Amino acid sequence: MTTTWQPPGSPAGDVRAGAVPGAITFVRYAFPPNYHGACGPPDSQGLFQYGASAVVDDGLRDLARQFAGAWPYLELIAGASGIGDPLDQRVVEAYWVGNRLLEQVGPHPLGDNMDNRFRLHTGRQFANVREAVAAGGVPHHSYHVFCIYPWVGLLGNDRRYEQALMVLDRCRVRWGQVHQVRADQLVVQSQPLLYEGGRLVLGAPQLETVERTLGGVGLVPEFAVGDWVSMHWEWVCDRLTPRQLAALRHYTRLHLDVVNDRLDHPGALTALG
Repeated sequence: MTTTWQPPGSPAGDVRAGAVPGAITFVRYAFPPNYHGACGPPDSQGLFQYGASAVVDDGLRDLARQFAGAWPYLELIAGASGIGDPLDQRVVEAYWVGNRLLEQVGPHPLGDNMDNRFRLHTGRQFANVREAVAAGGVPHHSYHVFCIYPWVGLLGNDRRYEQALMVLDRCRVRWGQVHQVRADQLVVQSQPLLYEGGRLVLGAPQLETVERTLGGVGLVPEFAVGDWVSMHWEWVCDRLTPRQLAALRHYTRLHLDVVNDRLDHPGALTALG
């Protein structure tokens, strides 16, 4: 499987004057799981305040380093791209949304990174992690959700199936189009994740309601009907440019293909669990 993908003429990340700093973009995507206590430091309110004030300092960088899932990917992408700051906007965008920097991380560095991080935790399952890298996985958040996160292995468990599918759908960064703007919420049309015929697929578009403020304070300026947005758990993260929307779709579908190829193997759900 090839992962080479370059939108014609598009840059690897937005570094225009006035662009949102990468550290603030990181907060927008990292806050939702942190709010649920799923990853990162315990101070979700402090993280939110950084995003709301758009202040970038050593305190924010220290909080970002405590995301044991995301931070090593940022370091890997930055190192492979010759970028000194893992919170550079281009690097942050690559991990959460996707851009051409992901193609600069070869399978050997990614495989070695997975080896160093997960061998002690996965044991016999580590062969499946390496298999995902060999199949074309790149250090995008959807790779972590579908190819590393253990919930895929619970899809074959009748008692845990619904919970596993919900977590996978909420944890992936997904896209949708705004249909209604409310004071504290957006009504967005998006494609839910489904598990059909032993494969993970995107379903028909449907409306969902997502949060845009906490205590009346938002992390992103005003939205408009027709905007394309990214979402993580029950929160909206950012507006998406056409390039970003295409990238998020591409890398999500890439890793759905990777995990579905693995689910086709006999006993795959047991091994992944």
